[in-house]
Amino acid sequence: MAGPIDSAWFAAQLNGAPQELAARARDFVAASGGAVDADALAAAGRRALDRAVGSAPDRRAALDLLAADALVTLALAAAVESAPDRLVAFASALRRAESWAS
Repeated sequence: MAGPIDSAWFAAQLNGAPQELAARARDFVAASGGAVDADALAAAGRRALDRAVGSAPDRRAALDLLAADALVTLALAAAVESAPDRLVAFASALRRAESWAS
């Protein structure tokens, strides 16, 4: 494990991302309670995806879709760093949407 999965880890992962995308990802995390563990990031990603799909097909929906992609990617990264032996199960659960809170 590279270090704790916390707000500093999350900020480091967003370093270098386009400012607007990083801000949107932070917004979804904050709206989800602010936790940044793998499950919380996946849940925030699901909320971003739900917002993108339920919105008008405009630039904001595109940004929400990009945020969903980033958050799910970060959820998988957090899973690898915190419990690499559980990555397959975690990824499978995401794919089946079992651990995605709406």
